Parts: sequence; C-alpha cells; structure tokens
Amino acid sequence: MRKVFILTGKFISDIIDFFYPPFRRYFSLQFFRYGVSGAGNMVFDWLLYSFVYNVVLQKQMLNLGLVTLSSPIAALFITFPITLFTGFLLQKYVTFTASEMRGHKQLVRYMLVVALNLVINYTGLKILNGVLGLWPLASKMIITVITTLFSYFSQKKFTFRIKNAPDKK
Repeated sequence: MRKVFILTGKFISDIIDFFYPPFRRYFSLQFFRYGVSGAGNMVFDWLLYSFVYNVVLQKQMLNLGLVTLSSPIAALFITFPITLFTGFLLQKYVTFTASEMRGHKQLVRYMLVVALNLVINYTGLKILNGVLGLWPLASKMIITVITTLFSYFSQKKFTFRIKNAPDKK
C-alpha cells in the first residue's frame, strides 16, 4: 500500500510541479506544493462538509442519545476523520517528502497539530455561526484560512521536520 501512496504522491507532485515555473520567483517548490495540495484538500473538505450538512444531515440536529449536536458541528465531526487522512497523505507524499522521520511518528505529530485545528474549528464555528449567525459554510471557510496558516508552519517545523535543514524561502 505504501508503494501506491508513493506513486500517487509522485503523480500529484508532477502535476503540481508542471504549474510551478511562473511562481518560482515568489515561492519555494515545497511551499507551492503545500499551497496547491492543501487547497485541493481544503476544497474537498468544503464539498464534503457541504454534502454532509445539506444532504446527509439535511440541516437537522444530530441526536446521539446523550448529546445532540447542531448540524454544522455534526458535519464537522463527520468530515474531520476523512480530511485528516487525505491531508496527512498529501503532506507526507506530496509536500514534505524529504523528511526521514518515521511515518508513525509523523502521523502522531500530524494528529496533534490537527487536534489543535479541530479546537480552532469548533470554537470558530460556535462563534461565527452560533453567536454571529454567519452561514455555516462561510464560517467554515473563514476558519480554514486561519488554520491553514497555523498548519503550514506547524507541519514544516514540527511534523515533517528535516534535521539540520537550511531554512529557505
């Protein structure tokens, strides 16, 4: 299975790299790959979130017996594990391929960063949607911008760190 991930990551990297030359002056290849693969995963997250919120939950509360979740929060918790997995694979096999840290250690660190992002997402949805009354998907998009910036620096410096690597643009 690892070989499939490596080959798929290489294929995706080659596609992203094809569009890189005009941006070479402004971004490192790694940052460009992060941006494109992250944006792809972000759009996938938005589409999946919208589908779960509108079609699966039909904008209804989700009663779990002991607790009832609002549909925006329930959609977040349903889509989260899926985009966690796709995001990790993209970062490991497309963006931060030079890291020699063991995969399970990367996954644990990735999950720690994502857990912080989940707290930011939950709090942000509660404030933007619950308190301010913004549309759930718009709230999710605003929060995504915040978590994306936090994630890039955390993943580069913590999750997929390269020992003794020079810090480039």
